[in-house]
Amino acid sequence: MKWIGSLFIALVLVVISGGVFFNHVIYSAGPLQENAVVEISRGVSSQKVAEILGERRVIASPLWFRLLLKYRQADADLKAGEYLFPAHLTMVEVLEKLRRGDVLYHKFTIPEGYTVRQVMTQLMQEEMLEGDITQAPAEGDIFPETYTFQKREQRAAIIEKAVSAMQRKLQEIWEQREEGLPYKNKQEMLVMASIIEKETGVGDERAKVASVFVNRLRKGMLLQTDPTVIYALTSGKEELDRALTYKDLQVDNPYNTYKYVGLPPTPICNPGEEAIYAAAHPAQTDYLYFVANGTGGHNFAKTLKEHNANVAYWKTVR
Repeated sequence: MKWIGSLFIALVLVVISGGVFFNHVIYSAGPLQENAVVEISRGVSSQKVAEILGERRVIASPLWFRLLLKYRQADADLKAGEYLFPAHLTMVEVLEKLRRGDVLYHKFTIPEGYTVRQVMTQLMQEEMLEGDITQAPAEGDIFPETYTFQKREQRAAIIEKAVSAMQRKLQEIWEQREEGLPYKNKQEMLVMASIIEKETGVGDERAKVASVFVNRLRKGMLLQTDPTVIYALTSGKEELDRALTYKDLQVDNPYNTYKYVGLPPTPICNPGEEAIYAAAHPAQTDYLYFVANGTGGHNFAKTLKEHNANVAYWKTVR
């Protein structure tokens, strides 16, 4: 009986010691000396995950990590993805990060004023994304914004997010627009916003620029805006690397607002929120003209005489 009692006590001590050591291992700072990015592919076993983490020195022991998985019944909970592991993360913290799917996100920014073709080119150059885009959205349907994504996410998914974002933002601003604007629908407001976006990058000028084009629409005047002519010449596929000529202004194209009254058929770029807001809330002015002033902004005029004087000044500055 004494022998059995001694053996029992010894076994209890072994179990307790093992438990203490196990807790020490899983709650101790890991061996990783600096932050590391590790990718866990889809479909790999928990054993393989442990091996990968061990090879990258995220954890000290793949064996103890597998024991932790069994103890926590977490074999099936590990989520694939690209992870950023901070230095000295404990084994328990590593496990919880994998269970949460706390993956690393990257950023993709669509600049304001980009055409659909420019956005598509930018997307195809992003190496962290995968897949082709079988059908490009219509011009103006992409909302310029910074979008987050996981490594190996589909490029088409970014486009879906951007198109949905534009639909929401356009509807929101359309519902809050000023009364009496010369737009038949929100699509025409989007066309106007795209012109404003291309005409000025100065925030506090957008509403003034909008007022010029709204005033011209109300009077049945030609909009005579250069960016629409550039779009007529390039279809948004490339930048025009030269100044417009008199011959360009005569091109017979529905986007040529020097030749055709009213708005062009579609947007000429993907405008940002501020440009859309300006189209919905133009300043209350009598302006009918504007021209560059040589400092990044524009000079506005109510009459052709005033405008010609501003043009002469601009030519002198240029």
